[in-house]
Amino acid sequence: MITIIMKSILIDLLPLMFISRLSIVFLMLLWGCGPAAEVGETSPAVEAGRSSPATDNATWPRTIQTASGPLILDAQPRRIVSTSVTLTGSLLAIQAPVVASATVRHSGGVTDQQGFFSQWGPIASQRGVKPLYQGEVNADAVLAMQPDLIVVSATGGDSALKAKDLLETIAPVLVVNYDDRSWQDVATLLGQATGHEADARHIIADFQQQIDQLRQHSRLPGHPVTAMVYNEDGSGANIWTHDSAQGRLLSQIGLTLAPVPDDVQQQSVALGRRDILPVSGERFSQALTGQSLLLFATGDETVPDVLHNPLLAALPAVRQQQVYALGADTFRLDYYSARHVLERLAQVFGPKG
Repeated sequence: MITIIMKSILIDLLPLMFISRLSIVFLMLLWGCGPAAEVGETSPAVEAGRSSPATDNATWPRTIQTASGPLILDAQPRRIVSTSVTLTGSLLAIQAPVVASATVRHSGGVTDQQGFFSQWGPIASQRGVKPLYQGEVNADAVLAMQPDLIVVSATGGDSALKAKDLLETIAPVLVVNYDDRSWQDVATLLGQATGHEADARHIIADFQQQIDQLRQHSRLPGHPVTAMVYNEDGSGANIWTHDSAQGRLLSQIGLTLAPVPDDVQQQSVALGRRDILPVSGERFSQALTGQSLLLFATGDETVPDVLHNPLLAALPAVRQQQVYALGADTFRLDYYSARHVLERLAQVFGPKG
């Protein structure tokens, strides 16, 4: 169970529940594929199509359109520092040369001992990525890594946007907004900025194949669905919107998001973000209109809490026990955690009859 302290951070950061080897074996049998990649690894199909570092190095300098305006990069980055633990996973997935990353407080099952998210922590360690700092930006630590590109998130608890001017005295700063984009959109932008466009295309194509396999061979939950992050105290939730990476992923899979009543939306404060809709109190049950409830950022241990929450007792999804947890690493989606969502869906709902 994630601690109360970590839960306050989870509105912007929440990582991994390990998928068991049983689920991986299940997927191998179900999809008729070769050995599945271990947690934190990239699939063999993607590795086979990797580009060399120079493959996308033909057009420099180049201009990248970012959340803070155009950014001109004179040469392909060779030493990247990520100040956003959310974005580090996507950089690693596209083989970008990340030398250091910000971290988050260690929590069992969520991060490793270094403060890296568990779904990509082993890869970061294998590639020698250095843990920088937790919390406030440490410009001295960034400077010591001698970066030629610094990646900053525009929103979220890991955003270093306030320090952008200071960081720009060290190296060019790429600002990425992930609260209204799919993880594929983020990977594409990072690919353009790092010269790893081909790697971004490869992981996106590989993931699409996995979606196609899921839709062809696996049952899916009844929909429309309500996708949310359930508050640990049971007082409310943050509902994923159509703009969120999670909402976009569910749409790609073929699931429809249940609408939230207009009056509930008007009463809710969205924290200046487009990906979540916070609800609590009497609005809590009114907002959960889905035939099924999909719980992100948590494991199976939370399902009984939802089923026995008196605020939700009258909901059809609760009465019919159509409540499913998709894993603790699903708050911020990258290639690794998005794959885990597909694995979890196949595990929970099984093959088509």
